[in-house]
Amino acid sequence: MTEPSTPDPKAICVPCRAAAIVAVVGLLAGGFAYAAGWLTPGRLTTRTVIDTFESNAGVHEGFRRNHAKGLCVDGYFESNGHAASLSKAPVFAAGRTPVTGRFAIPGGNPTASDNSVPIRSMALMFRLADGQQWRTGMNTTPLFAVRTPEEFYEQLAASRPDPATGKPDPAKLQAFFAAHPDTQPFRDWVKGHPPSSSFANAAYYGINAFYFVDANGQRTAVRWSMQPELPFEAVSDKEKGEANFLAGELYDRLQQGPVRWHLMLTLAQPGDPTDDATRQWPAERKQVDAGTLVLARAASQDDGACRDINFDPTVLPAGIETSGDPLLAARSAAYALSYKRRTREEALDPSLHAQTSHEASSR
Repeated sequence: MTEPSTPDPKAICVPCRAAAIVAVVGLLAGGFAYAAGWLTPGRLTTRTVIDTFESNAGVHEGFRRNHAKGLCVDGYFESNGHAASLSKAPVFAAGRTPVTGRFAIPGGNPTASDNSVPIRSMALMFRLADGQQWRTGMNTTPLFAVRTPEEFYEQLAASRPDPATGKPDPAKLQAFFAAHPDTQPFRDWVKGHPPSSSFANAAYYGINAFYFVDANGQRTAVRWSMQPELPFEAVSDKEKGEANFLAGELYDRLQQGPVRWHLMLTLAQPGDPTDDATRQWPAERKQVDAGTLVLARAASQDDGACRDINFDPTVLPAGIETSGDPLLAARSAAYALSYKRRTREEALDPSLHAQTSHEASSR
């Protein structure tokens, strides 16, 4: 199967496209209103969370409110058929599925240094032959810092930069960590694992649990990860002094050929938590290699194929279902609101995104 070509962005009416996206995402956002708490006074709302992202990082119009700095990639997933008995989703039948993706770093500032955070992110959209899609967002950490949306908001609030220093107040962060001991495994993992020297040699983890459903309706709780074929290398001293090395390194590497990861499925046993992203499953759990992700091309997020994709992790094909993890509904709602805001801003001023990205790339 040949990857379909991406239309020339210059031939597309950008204001028209953005306006259409705004209209569609308005409907999607409404669908997530209840899960986000918008219709229940007194509950944490998605608007509050996104407003806090903007308060912490500033408003960068036309960009995602988190993972603002990134680049697009595309390629395909080659299934080996080993997961077809676990899920009826066509993506797991032996064969090739086109993929559009995005690499990024966490944070709301599109001009931030690549060394501002120790985490890298990979988001993917699998375009199944029958028209269904599978979207997933992964990080280089195998677990998350907090369990609930409320705790996530508290962490955001504690991380708000002090106007005097431009950095979070250490005392507020320590108070948050002391009140939330479940954050310790995440902090220990980050402390013991240096950031990668490349997007291409890092492993990426889905963090949340999902259910695979087979042709007979049998459900299996799973977590997934993308494990690279390239050996891991930690960021070098030279790269620590560079603000924008990750994109350039990937462009150069792809000129030598595609980069590959194996989609590894971890199968839960009874009693393994499916609603708590702060807890890993035991290392001895069975794993299934479901196939190979092959990424062959990269493009600027200004006009690449990933630019207008909302990588909502609850967009799933038949054969994959969400678990009871409370972070999933919150992520879906937050992504929708962020998407609505940035596409509206682009509709009003299509030059915003290109101007800010040019500033980042010229640093």
